[in-house]
Amino acid sequence: MNFKQNLFCTGLIFSVYAHAGYAQEMAEGLEIFNTVCAHCHGANGSGGTLGPSILERVGSEDEQALIAFLRTGNPEKGMPPVVIDDGQMPALLDYVRFLAVNFSPSSMDNATSFNPLASMSAIENYRPVTDAMLADPDPADWLMFSRTFDAQRFSPLDQVNRDNVGEIGLAWSRGLPDGVTETIPTVYDGVMYLTMPDATIVALDATTGDLIWRHTPEILAGRAGRSKTMSIYQDMVYFGASDGSIIAIDAVTGEQRWRSESNGRDITSGTFVADGKVLSAGTCRTRADCVITAHDALTGELQWTFYTTQAPDQPPGYDTWAGVPLDDRRASAWGLPGSYDPESGLIYWGIANPSPYTRYDRHGGDSFAVPLQAPAELYSNSTVAIDPDTGNLAWYYQHLPGDDWDEDMNEERIIFRTRVNPDPEHVKWINPAVVGQERDVVVNVGEGGGLWVLDKHTGEFLWALPFPEEHENFLIEDIDVNTGLTTINRDLLLTEPGAHRIICYFNTRSYWPSSYNPERNAMYVPFVRNCLNMTSAMPASEGLPAMPQSRIGISAPGTTPDELNGMAKINMETGEIDYWHTGMIPTTASILTTGGGLLFWGDVNRRFRAQDLDTGEVLWETVLGGPISTSNITYSVDGRQYIAVITGNNLSAPGISNGTMGPVRLNIDNGSGNNLYVFALPGK
Repeated sequence: MNFKQNLFCTGLIFSVYAHAGYAQEMAEGLEIFNTVCAHCHGANGSGGTLGPSILERVGSEDEQALIAFLRTGNPEKGMPPVVIDDGQMPALLDYVRFLAVNFSPSSMDNATSFNPLASMSAIENYRPVTDAMLADPDPADWLMFSRTFDAQRFSPLDQVNRDNVGEIGLAWSRGLPDGVTETIPTVYDGVMYLTMPDATIVALDATTGDLIWRHTPEILAGRAGRSKTMSIYQDMVYFGASDGSIIAIDAVTGEQRWRSESNGRDITSGTFVADGKVLSAGTCRTRADCVITAHDALTGELQWTFYTTQAPDQPPGYDTWAGVPLDDRRASAWGLPGSYDPESGLIYWGIANPSPYTRYDRHGGDSFAVPLQAPAELYSNSTVAIDPDTGNLAWYYQHLPGDDWDEDMNEERIIFRTRVNPDPEHVKWINPAVVGQERDVVVNVGEGGGLWVLDKHTGEFLWALPFPEEHENFLIEDIDVNTGLTTINRDLLLTEPGAHRIICYFNTRSYWPSSYNPERNAMYVPFVRNCLNMTSAMPASEGLPAMPQSRIGISAPGTTPDELNGMAKINMETGEIDYWHTGMIPTTASILTTGGGLLFWGDVNRRFRAQDLDTGEVLWETVLGGPISTSNITYSVDGRQYIAVITGNNLSAPGISNGTMGPVRLNIDNGSGNNLYVFALPGK
């Protein structure tokens, strides 16, 4: 069945092809309905204070019967005849039929509703998204969470630039439902696809924000939509649901095309399409759902499952968990999706900490059951390189062996080519065998700090540094520069009940992705000089009550308030860092760099800004309706560049604002408005 045939086989009473004449007729019907019907029967015909729902009658009776009923009314129940011209009746009937299809109780379960007044030009002329498009996307589009397979979050668009960014203004905005919003929009050919906080999925006109369609998955009613992003391929968009299933939705009609089996995990990472497969990961409760999965993008058939915790027969070929029962081994991939490199043919994914948090709890009171040097409790806090055809592990690198503090390493993996010439004045750990070479690299910065540069083909260690800077309480004690093997900081382990330690760093960055600018060979990474003040749990004894584990963020010792937060511009040849400080206010915003020489990001105090990529000078800033939450992207429609940002609730903003997870209590009431804002230069 081809694309157009599939469209007409959806069985919709109203085709999504809303030509101008049809939209005008629907507008006429809406006006008539609001004038003569809505007062009694409600805005959607589903019942009001003075009249019952009309949707069942409209959906079950033919046209002549409906006309007769409307002309006669129902005097016994107080309904007067509908007095309109004969020429107006078709428009009214079309509109109430539309309501019956989209707002009846039966249609609201796993339903798709349509906006008859939206412009549908992009939908009408939809072109399937191919593998070639994903590998080399049009700069006008934003097809995945960081725009390109390599996760660089760089857009070559330059209509908005350093010279004119001060002139941009609000092009459109849209309120979002209540709930947690951590998502990044997808934009293709003038249509924005977005996961809403209430786990509905919408298609919007990317030039106005007008709703085109809304898909409401039945099984997700009342559940949150934490998925970081959706993906797009051929004529479908893919949503990772909180029940562990993937829902493939027709990009044109909004109808469900397939749904994978649920495995119970919450797909918080979102989805990512590579090699014709929909890849996903999320939180987990047992080893069975601590997985990265690949489903056939066209059929939904499960292709392979990669377990994020090692079995004894997996690389390196012996047990790295000191005998912990297989089913009890947990390390999720809840953060951002992976990256894909068509050249090497590998997927790169970051894995989070092992659970429970401390070595003591994981090993029955023995914090030294696993070694201090990698590998320990694989594949926790590792980069894994996976063959997309088979799901087999190609290589791994462990950044933090046997984590004791919940210091995730599951943020984005950025891929690029660079000269390897790290400056010993700025870089602590350098592999001497690779200095001066050109290498294809994969780079990450962990939640607990540290930056690692690895060879993308083999995982060979090239260089690493503490991030945002060196500290005596840094979580890594040492890295063997010849082998790349990391050693955890032994002095910071919580080896007995009630132990107290300060570990640096902690939530210095998190799941909001950073950016690499290829024009400058520089990474732009937000940071908080935040350390973890942690005390392990204490059982009740000698009349004293039990004390739970305590985890609080504090300022890194010696840090002034003015230096607490900021942006790090990192030279990826030398490792030298420029720090652009922003003071007391942290961020939960994605980082976006553009061909216009601009860096876009914002903070939890509602400020959204553009900075000069070279100097850090703030060139434009505005105040929005809530904390900046992940999201920032740019795209273009009909030659006009837009910058989009979402504000509102996410799981991290409250903690870093009230002083439980962040270094200081901010004492600011910055609102919680879930909104989507889109900016552009002045235009028609």
